[in-house]
Amino acid sequence: MALHCQEFGGKNYEASMSHVDKFVKELLSSDAMKEYNRARVYLDENYRSQEHFTALGSFYFLHESLKNIYQFDFKAKKYKKVAGKEIYSDTLESTPTLEKAKFPQDYFPECKWSRKGFVRTRWSIADCAFDLVNIHLFHDASNLVAWETSPSVYAGIRHKALGYVLDRIIDQRFEKAAYFVFGDFNFRLDSKSVVETLCTKATVQTVRAADTNEVVKLIFRESDNDRKVMLQLEKKVFDYFNQEVFRDDNGTALLEFDKELSVFKDRLYEPDITFPPSYPYSEDSSQGKQYMNTRCPAWCDRILMSPSAKELILRSESEEKVVTYDHIGPNVCMGDHKPVFLAFRVAPGAGKAHTHVPKCCVVQ
Repeated sequence: MALHCQEFGGKNYEASMSHVDKFVKELLSSDAMKEYNRARVYLDENYRSQEHFTALGSFYFLHESLKNIYQFDFKAKKYKKVAGKEIYSDTLESTPTLEKAKFPQDYFPECKWSRKGFVRTRWSIADCAFDLVNIHLFHDASNLVAWETSPSVYAGIRHKALGYVLDRIIDQRFEKAAYFVFGDFNFRLDSKSVVETLCTKATVQTVRAADTNEVVKLIFRESDNDRKVMLQLEKKVFDYFNQEVFRDDNGTALLEFDKELSVFKDRLYEPDITFPPSYPYSEDSSQGKQYMNTRCPAWCDRILMSPSAKELILRSESEEKVVTYDHIGPNVCMGDHKPVFLAFRVAPGAGKAHTHVPKCCVVQ
């Protein structure tokens, strides 16, 4: 079981990071996890290093029923058998069993202290090798800027950053392996197309700042019906009058505007999405289903895979459901993102023709 965590320590990480270690140790020793007798935990807690800090956390729990699990050492270029439970934190740059990188600052210069980046580990189970890559891509800094063009400038930045990660995964330093990439991609719906669709018959009022003449608000009103306000759009406001459109039938009608992954259609596969947009949910504990009026709801949280990883997944010839791609806690408040999960079984013998874990290279 692989778990991606981001913004470790929370938004006030300088004050809250001290609570992380206790939480992790209690999780590892809890009754709920007692059948997972091996674990690897990687926590980027070194917030004093602005050059490297990503606030990413990666948890890997191995069930007692699994035998012969190996993890790759990127420095020694060898696999090592996994035993016991180990926690790595603070400075991860010197940890040999993972690769970690923060995106170059010039990728998103308007965010001075961006913590976006990725963490990569490699595993071998039953002669099947694959990479697990945790990722956090750049957000939309302004709804108004995102609305101006299609695709938005922010979509272009995410495209560049994701391409950077994929190129790192398949470069020549190590043998290629199937890979799963998961986390907060911050993929957004095509804002211009969504707004034009939601407000087809609306008139637009533009509000400008008195001192700079900069556009600070757009108000979309119905042409009739007493000029009712349908949508207010500001830098950090997306207030649409009918949130049900994002929840009805799990938001299926809006999937056509989820276009950012199409750039990578030959490199990444995703199971069909059958859950509502995963962001931005209210952080009010009594409003588990409610979206905040800050951003257009979108499927930010995703689990993607390479074509070779798709081949590892067991397919069912019966009606038995062997792959589940869904969200967790639809009615429960757990922050502004709803967690998304992918559950599957690895096909017997999958990957053996592509995996090279010869005994001479395995460190017991």
